[in-house]
Amino acid sequence: MNAKTLIYDGTFDGFLSAVFYAFEYKLYDVFIMNQYSKQERLFSEKVQIYTENQKADRVWKGIQAKAGRSQSYKLYYAFLSERIDVESMLLDMIRYIFSDLNNAAKDFSHPSVLQVSKIAKMVGREKHRMEAFVRFRLMKDGIYFANIEPDFNVLPLISKHFEKRYADQKWLIYDIRRRYGLYYDLENVETIILDLPEHFDLTKTDEDYFTKKEFEFQKLWQDYFQSVNIASRKNMKLHVQHVPKRYWKYMSEKLV
Repeated sequence: MNAKTLIYDGTFDGFLSAVFYAFEYKLYDVFIMNQYSKQERLFSEKVQIYTENQKADRVWKGIQAKAGRSQSYKLYYAFLSERIDVESMLLDMIRYIFSDLNNAAKDFSHPSVLQVSKIAKMVGREKHRMEAFVRFRLMKDGIYFANIEPDFNVLPLISKHFEKRYADQKWLIYDIRRRYGLYYDLENVETIILDLPEHFDLTKTDEDYFTKKEFEFQKLWQDYFQSVNIASRKNMKLHVQHVPKRYWKYMSEKLV
């Protein structure tokens, strides 16, 4: 049987559609690849996989039935890590889950189960950090804007948190690295892509876009942060452990 590379659209449903195809045609020498990936696999027949929600749902429901909700969501978290060759790791774990073994999804002696669990944990930590460190700035059109640049694609994971916490205001969280964002209009959250001016710096509070009130609030917040800071008790090593430096450029209290 010839080796095959299944090309999907980069979405989780697209990946699950590729998994369905691999099971349907009983493919074992198979490689699933995001269409935006720069990887190449020689001597392999390429097959374009089209996302089919019905097939994706069948695979996902089957995984949940076999693995349970918490274990199955580890697959989703690991998928959002965007790690090179994560699809192969996930496919290997899914095959193991659908084997006849009991509690296969919790068998950490299996390499893929263990690795997926470790990656999912890292993605989960990044999710919680984004929920804690996001700082909104008020724009002139009344929208609260925040920009992030997480290590992993956690926007889909933080949507519900901010929808519940800031249900009474319009907000936009934009992932600079992946060039898309989430916009909440007081009723629904939708995915958007911004058409930004050339050389526009999302990390700066530009007076052309943000309200005067926002600058005053940032100054107030910075003054407060400095007033409660006790230099003699500063433990920078511990501080960086809790608030890594890579987040500082998005935090008002750090822009001093």
